[in-house]
Amino acid sequence: MPMPKPALALAAAVSLGATPALADTRIVTTLKPLTLIAQGIATPDMTVSTLVPPGSSPHNYSMKPSQRRALHDADVIFWVGPDMETFLARLLASGEFRDRTVALLPGDGTEAQYAHDDHGDDHGGHDDHDDHGEHHEDHGEHGDDNHAGHHEHHHDHGGEDDPHIWLDPALAGEIAETMEHALAEQDGVDREALTRNLAQFKTALKQTEAEIQAKLAPVKDISLYSYHNAFVRFAEHYGLNLEGTLTLNPELSPGARHIAQIQERLGKAHHPCLLTEPQFNPGAWEVITEKLDVTFSTWDPLATEVAEGPDGYLAFQHQIADAVLKCLPEDAEH
Repeated sequence: MPMPKPALALAAAVSLGATPALADTRIVTTLKPLTLIAQGIATPDMTVSTLVPPGSSPHNYSMKPSQRRALHDADVIFWVGPDMETFLARLLASGEFRDRTVALLPGDGTEAQYAHDDHGDDHGGHDDHDDHGEHHEDHGEHGDDNHAGHHEHHHDHGGEDDPHIWLDPALAGEIAETMEHALAEQDGVDREALTRNLAQFKTALKQTEAEIQAKLAPVKDISLYSYHNAFVRFAEHYGLNLEGTLTLNPELSPGARHIAQIQERLGKAHHPCLLTEPQFNPGAWEVITEKLDVTFSTWDPLATEVAEGPDGYLAFQHQIADAVLKCLPEDAEH
């Protein structure tokens, strides 16, 4: 069944036939999945570009001068927040960028207030970005040995620390709403078109969720393991059996005790499947599973190979689901 498309054409990195009466609105997102969400609601007079190239780590990326200029020229900058794009915390907290930067992580204190009439004062939370970043690193260092078991997180979106918010389609809908509110504040935009596009995006997202729920039914009993905790949001939303993660912080090596716990659980698991990521070296998995009967599948939380466009985020969700389906015994790689 074809998915509804936004009423107006694709807003991509290059503007397509902008209406002469409207000025271009330049949008910069930090990560490609955020670009896909923005393109799902954007109008033709908006250009959307991605700061961090797919495949690069958003934690410690080093910007090129051209990317710094893109930030300077942007009308709106969307980022997850200091717990994800740590390299941007100081820069986006500065006076040059603060009033046109929108953090999307629930609980960060800056995500939804942009849409309020007094939004100009709501970016003060950026001053604490460095403290947030330090807390995140400390959490990663001491958390690995305590997370070999199943993740018992809850969908209290405002209270979770996991910054991989774009992987949960429910949160993606909220991100789209926040983006729509921020873009509607810009001069010369077609607010009615934005509202229509948001409604159509959310309708298509609901349809996509239902399709994915149906096709993931056969894998609900398979024991899944992921390289790091990026997969938690997706797994929880669709009720998958995520038994554990190799590391909470991909920049750090997992502890020996945690590795031993993972090996023990893999040996007892029901058709265990390890979900690797193209951004990280799979060598750790190879050592851990050398004498174990496990299957492998690769998923990409940064949507590297997903085509940009109004339906890009929907295709991204399906791509992740398809990677999980490769964990089925009949489709699995050993």
